[in-house]
Parts: sequence; C-alpha cells; structure tokens
Amino acid sequence: MPGLEPKDVVDRSLSEREQQVLEAVVRTYVETAEPAGSRTVSRGFDLGVSAATIRNTMSDLEAKGYLFHPHTSAGRVPTDQAYRFFVDRLMEPLAPSPAERASLERELERAGSSAVERLILHATRVLSLISNELGVALAPRLEDAVLEKLELIQVSSSKVLLVASIRGGVVRTVYVDLPIEVPPETLVAVTLALNERLAGLSLSEIRRTLPQRLRDSTPDGTGQELINIFVQSGAELFDCSAVDASQLHLGPTSVLASQPEFGTGARLKGLIDLTDQRDLLAAAVGNREHAGRIRITIGGENDATALSDFTLVTAEYSVGGLRGVIGVIGPTRMPYEKVVTIVDYTSSLVTRVLAT
Repeated sequence: MPGLEPKDVVDRSLSEREQQVLEAVVRTYVETAEPAGSRTVSRGFDLGVSAATIRNTMSDLEAKGYLFHPHTSAGRVPTDQAYRFFVDRLMEPLAPSPAERASLERELERAGSSAVERLILHATRVLSLISNELGVALAPRLEDAVLEKLELIQVSSSKVLLVASIRGGVVRTVYVDLPIEVPPETLVAVTLALNERLAGLSLSEIRRTLPQRLRDSTPDGTGQELINIFVQSGAELFDCSAVDASQLHLGPTSVLASQPEFGTGARLKGLIDLTDQRDLLAAAVGNREHAGRIRITIGGENDATALSDFTLVTAEYSVGGLRGVIGVIGPTRMPYEKVVTIVDYTSSLVTRVLAT
C-alpha cells in the first residue's frame, strides 16, 4: 500500500454497522454515479441486516454529516467527510494491473530521460488515460538546483536570451533587456566569465552572492556594463522559488468531460474554466507538502474554492536532487483504491527513468 499522508483527526464514533453501510454507499456511488438507496445496498452487499435497518443506518450517517439526500432521489450520496473516512479507514488499494504497468512503462520509455519536460508530459498524458482522471504535473522546483552552464544568445541589439542548464536535464530561459548594444565578442567573454564564477553553484546561492562573485570578473567597458546588469537583476533572473504556471502540465481534459459529473453544459464549462486557471492549479499542486507520501485532498479540503468539487491525488518524483509533483485531479466521486496506487507507481517510475 502506498504511503498516505497522516490525518489530523479521524472520527472514530461510527459503529461497525455504520462503517459497513458507509463503505457500501461509497462503493455503490463511485461505481454507478447514482445515489444509493437502502434496497440497492442490501442487494449489492451481504451486510446481514434488512433494508429497513440499512435505511435507518443511512439516516444516522446523514445526521452525522457523512451522507446527503438529493431532493430528486430516494438514495443518498457521500459527502467529502464520507470520502475522507473511506480513504483513511476503509480503502484497500488495488495494485495497477500488468497491462496498466506496461502502458506506463512503454510511454515513459518512448519519451526517454534526456528531457525532463518531455518525460513529464508523456507521463501526465498516460496517467490521465489509465486513471480516467485529469493528469497533472509540475516540473521540478529549481530553488536548490545546481547550475551546470549558462549561455547568452543575442536576440536583438537590445535583448539577450539567458539559457541556464540545470543539473538533471532542466533548462530555464529568461530574456534580459539591454540598455546598451553588446558586440558578439563581448557577449562571448561575459558568458565565459559567468560560467567560471557561477557554474556548480545552486541557484539560491547564486542569487545570494552574485555581486561578490562577479566583482572584477571582466575587462572594463561594455563587458563590465553587461556584468553590472546581471548583478542588478540577479535576484529576479535566478529566482525560482515561486510556482510558475508554465511548469504545469495537464493531461487531456476529455477524460473528465466524459464523466457523469460533467454531463451538463454548465458543469462542463466549469471544468474547462478550471483548466484555464493555470496559475491557480500550479499553486494548488506545487504548494502541497508530501513528506514522502501520497497526498489526497478532497473537495472542501482544497484551499481554492474552484477546487471544492474536486479531489487532488499527488505524489513527488525526483531528478538530480530536485523534486517535482505528479498526480490527478478528478471529481470527489473517484475510485480512490485504484487511483492512489497508479499515482504512486507513476511517480516511482518517473524517478526511476530519470535516474537512468
């Protein structure tokens, strides 16, 4: 079973019968997307009690906040609290099938390990298709990344492209505006000086010590002016602490659009609007604490109101000492037992491929 994050407080007041009925309702609703009635539960699960007893138990669970009763149905639907109890206490994770493992491995092998972004893009796509949820991933956060080399590429007389190659195969690019015109030979000299002084250092260390490291590093004249620009802009150029929406990868939205929750035009529009909010999603995924475990946030547990009808299941992967996040977003009516193990296996597989 994959490691799940520890929970703060778990309600242990449910009797054994209440737990059995709650589990039956959750499993029924996850499978059918239809409110579960007492007769459906009685026929589908051997609980050893009558439908009337199940109905009374469901009423008790509703009073405790675990179920709710849609006005248009005689059945009941799990609440976020019910899913949380199921995940914490009742879930029995299902290992990915051999076919699912093979699909993941085949797709990641096709991507190769030379480019992290390409690998994560492939992993997110195949994770979506296998889990039937929306795959989501963030490239590794670069705050503690080690710089391998810098390149300065002249884009125009007033603009230079700074290309930073990071250990682990990550590349970061930043445009730098120049108030002066820099000859090509000066650009070469400054590039050599920057690599001599900065290569092998972490980006956070570069940002903190840039003025001292670049002091007296080039001849006088235009080269020194360019160095001064880097010194003055260093905090911004080498700041990778923020979660950047451009790091976010999403799988095909169509896998969610086909689910019953998004059968109406309004709900489908809400889903599309959510996937357009890349900054919100990048922050929601990137600011999660994992501590080596699977992280699951259900409905209202998510900080962003836009995610109050969704569950996020995520895990970390690593590359060259850096950590990224991969997982899925889906409706709270999610087959948790299947999804958590697929996410866990995918994160482990991505780490393994990147290490080769």
